[in-house]
Amino acid sequence: MAAKEEGKAAWHAELGREEFSLIPGVPNPADAWKTSALSPDGTHHLARDGQPLYSRRFHEVLKFHPPGLAPARDGSGAYHITPEGMAAYEDRHRRTFGFYEGRAAVDAEDGWLHILPDGRQLYPGRYSWCGNFQGGRCAIRRSDGSYLHITLDGGPAYSQRYRYAGDFRDGLAVTQRADGRHSHIDCRGGLLHGRWFLDLDVYHKGYARARDDAGWCHVDLMGMPLYQHRFRAVEPFYNGQARVEGFDGSLSVIDETGKTVLQLRPALRSPLEELSADMVGLWKTQTIRATVELGVFEVLPASAEEVEKRLQLIESGGRRLMRALVELGLTLRDGDGVYYATERGSHLRRSHPLSLADAALHWGRESYQAWDRLLHALETGSPGFAELEGTGFFEWLRARPEGLRGYHEAMASYARHDYEAVAHAVDLRGHSSVLDAGGGSGELSFALLRVFPELTAAIMDRPEVVRMAAVPEDVVDRCSIIAGDLFQEWPARSDAVLLARVLHDWPDDDALRILRRAREAMPIGGSLYVVEMVLGETVPGGGLMDLHMLVMTGGMERTERQFADLFDRAGFRLVDVAPTGSVSSVIRALAV
Repeated sequence: MAAKEEGKAAWHAELGREEFSLIPGVPNPADAWKTSALSPDGTHHLARDGQPLYSRRFHEVLKFHPPGLAPARDGSGAYHITPEGMAAYEDRHRRTFGFYEGRAAVDAEDGWLHILPDGRQLYPGRYSWCGNFQGGRCAIRRSDGSYLHITLDGGPAYSQRYRYAGDFRDGLAVTQRADGRHSHIDCRGGLLHGRWFLDLDVYHKGYARARDDAGWCHVDLMGMPLYQHRFRAVEPFYNGQARVEGFDGSLSVIDETGKTVLQLRPALRSPLEELSADMVGLWKTQTIRATVELGVFEVLPASAEEVEKRLQLIESGGRRLMRALVELGLTLRDGDGVYYATERGSHLRRSHPLSLADAALHWGRESYQAWDRLLHALETGSPGFAELEGTGFFEWLRARPEGLRGYHEAMASYARHDYEAVAHAVDLRGHSSVLDAGGGSGELSFALLRVFPELTAAIMDRPEVVRMAAVPEDVVDRCSIIAGDLFQEWPARSDAVLLARVLHDWPDDDALRILRRAREAMPIGGSLYVVEMVLGETVPGGGLMDLHMLVMTGGMERTERQFADLFDRAGFRLVDVAPTGSVSSVIRALAV
């Protein structure tokens, strides 16, 4: 203890030897911090008249905050200084920040924490990051990457953990859960309205900016949109009006009903130009298809002339094709005329782990031809593909092994991209096994087995499909593959059944037959997990995919109400719908 006091005395003596002289002519420096400003070079503070508050210069200083201390950094480290330029305490840190509600966040050598004005630690623990206190709460990030809020004494404000947590304002804060959706909580961690959005802001004058699947809008304290229209971006309301940007690039001022008060800028492209761009979308589809068929991305990087020669194109064909790929954002050209794949374009390489090469062929061939029969499908209800080929899509695939392989390779890439998020949205902790019916290549089952190490899975699909499936080594001892027909009696039973992107392939009558087979394969109280896009009752998103299912298979995308009706008729009761952050949601139903 004596040594420690001796060290403090030496430290204070050292302070006394440094030049912390006050600048002549600066009145009452103890109060001058309230009106001070940062110097242009950020090395010291200036009084209201522009004169330095003190003579010393630091590597960096930030603004003063009550009780009159400012973050500063010099060769010894980061700390806080008084209006006289003197250190407020002995300790040094890597970074320091302003005081809010009497507490300052600091980045110390062993982690982040909050300190009091005399340098004392508010609590003994350390975090990966700390925010600032607002309204008696402060957001922090733990070592595992999760966020929560702490109270003024440093204790947790609630037990929940979030993917992200923002500052409190007027007793409310924005939090983000694992699937990327946001909502508002109160100071005790309770949900304000229970509605979840893709993005969200704190409330300003009673309204908050919110982004749902259709775009940005403003919501009230119940989380309800003030109007039906959606925008690319919105600003907070100021005296009853807000500036917004439309998806066409236009700028407007709206009132709280969403009505346009004033147009600030017209659309960057006219409605005719927007429509024309949509009408020639086939240009993109067929350019990408031709690129994959030629194997362009397998020969990159290369010049246009090298592409021409290696792929045996017409003279100038390589230059014209590569120009189009740059326009699509799939390639870029360096100063020497060499073309490289962009991150987007690299997905068209067959060697990419998430290759969309087979998908590009599917969209540009079978799908493209089926869409030519959209009018027939809308008039008759019969799939356009069946009218074109004289047989259903899946029957057509069975007769073409190479086409079957390519289709399932394409679907597997989408599955590997999406199903990790889905696996975290399916809670299988109460089940020892799961039956993945119509599981295709098994990507969802593999993802689930990695999330739930005690789980076993059985993947069921038609014989020609399961013959192509390969179980990864890390889950091979917990996964089996069995042949079965969704429309016939299933060869296995389970108290947990998955139907991932299966029902949308079929019209209601066939979907009902599949659900009834699922019900036969499980006991009362068993859980059915359906992974599908869920259409909104009022939001138009998903309409094009719905038409695609019509022309390809006669299937359909459905609303929550339509799923509930099918479940009820098949012997299930819908329990909840959980978004996953991808296009699909997890719909949970119980066998009754």
